[in-house]
Amino acid sequence: MATSPRATQQKFEPWTDPEAKPYVRIEKITKKFGDFVAVDDVSLDIYKKEIFCLLGASGCGKTTLLRMLAGFERPTSGRIYIDGVDMTTIPPYERPVNMMFQSYAVFPHMTVEQNVAFGLKQEGLARAEITRRVGDMLDLVKLGQFAKRKPHQLSGGQRQRVALARALVKKPKLLLLDEPLAALDKKLREHTQFELINIQETLGVTFIVVTHDQEEAMTLSTRVGLMNHGEIVQVGTPSEMYEYPNSRFVAEFIGQVNMFEGKLIEDEPSYVRIGSADLDAPIYVDHGVSSAPGATVWAAVRPEKIQISREKPDDADNWGAGTVRDIAYMGDVSIYLIKLDSGKIVRVTQPNIFRHADDRITWDERVYVHWHATSPVVVTK
Repeated sequence: MATSPRATQQKFEPWTDPEAKPYVRIEKITKKFGDFVAVDDVSLDIYKKEIFCLLGASGCGKTTLLRMLAGFERPTSGRIYIDGVDMTTIPPYERPVNMMFQSYAVFPHMTVEQNVAFGLKQEGLARAEITRRVGDMLDLVKLGQFAKRKPHQLSGGQRQRVALARALVKKPKLLLLDEPLAALDKKLREHTQFELINIQETLGVTFIVVTHDQEEAMTLSTRVGLMNHGEIVQVGTPSEMYEYPNSRFVAEFIGQVNMFEGKLIEDEPSYVRIGSADLDAPIYVDHGVSSAPGATVWAAVRPEKIQISREKPDDADNWGAGTVRDIAYMGDVSIYLIKLDSGKIVRVTQPNIFRHADDRITWDERVYVHWHATSPVVVTK
């Protein structure tokens, strides 16, 4: 999984401060198209200078929510506030918001600088002011040397930056981005993600990004809001979403996970034991859960937190025996698919630290999978 570069930067967590006021407040927003509920009673607070990602599969309601923020759709019920002002019924052209569309929508007959200057000319700014602001923005997005080119003379990544510069040059309080990197190839998309973060931090504009790509959301965002069937199912930082999912849906949507179903056989405040038919031993988790004894629960264990060995573990808990059914060499890691004796397939990822490893586990070997008591997350729904 990609992790955000913000982890190495100064701590930025206004959502943990009870005195902090949200920059964008969405209050109980619902949007219906006939009998179909596209967005269902969503409430959300987003803070100044955040890159907040709305993440979800196609049809989950994330783009409809973004369009209501932009003013292109009117909520069926609920309110939207931006910087303390009720924007629910304000038309798009009167909102302090700009939107960057998935298609980029650059004007093909205009040069790069004419595209970026278009909105400023519409506002009637002085020519000198337009020239200065356009020049500064093209320098920021590293397109100064391409100012006289037409869009067809640019790469996909460069056209994306033209659209970004055009959206930002008007100094919006809030920039909405709908699948901004979807048209780029994988390498360029990864490079552009970090460029986007640097530009946002330089300008201090609040970004709300819609994406279906969970790695993109994890890399870009300060926080993620995961949507499903029109609802926000969990909001958190990338690490919170990955390490502490609140349901099976979240655990399976964010990254890869092994899910073991079982029943609570010991339920103490400081630990639980889960009996699972998938494994040879109980699952021991070193923290309590909010569930009744005997209840059905699921233990989620990420592939990188599982070890493989040829020897049976000494521990009484947290292991299963099986056979290596498949191996995929990915360069930095290898992915092992282990078929347990119960028939369940377990996914394990191992870093390829050494170039030559003569004793590397291979196909059809008999192995044991095991993990530490801190590794599982127990979910009850």
